[in-house]
Amino acid sequence: MSTPPPQGQNPFAQQGQQPYGQPQGQPQGQNPFAQQPGYPQPGAAPYGAVPPEQPRRKVSFKLIKNVVIVLAAIGVGIGVYISNQDDANTAAVGDCMHRGSSDDNNPDLEVVKCDSSKAQFIVLAKIEGTYTQVTADSKCAEEAKDFQYQYTESGDGSNFLLCLKDYKK
Repeated sequence: MSTPPPQGQNPFAQQGQQPYGQPQGQPQGQNPFAQQPGYPQPGAAPYGAVPPEQPRRKVSFKLIKNVVIVLAAIGVGIGVYISNQDDANTAAVGDCMHRGSSDDNNPDLEVVKCDSSKAQFIVLAKIEGTYTQVTADSKCAEEAKDFQYQYTESGDGSNFLLCLKDYKK
């Protein structure tokens, strides 16, 4: 009969050696595959997790078209407003006027500075209301005795009569 080897110790191990399967420098009882300080976990990025890239939103053609239409409408509105700033309906008594057209039915009067070389007429009176040729003459004769010309405008919500005379510098 043979005797069994003593339990608990490896009879072939030399003094101070670790048992098989235990790496040297690793304390007994710990997981040898646990993350070591200063070393990244296997499969991890070396500088931390990278967040996923956000999906880009597509800008639709319809949105671009609508923005362009709105900007064009605003541009036209601003252009109309600026071009109407010197029309006859903005004239006041004492303003100088320039006739932009030789057409008597549509003289295209515009307000200009009185020291401008374009100044041709001066406004003697501006009378609100709608007038015919006959009533315009008599109304201007009442309001401005030395008038030479009258200009009537009606429609677009503004009806008025301008009594004018030649501007002498």
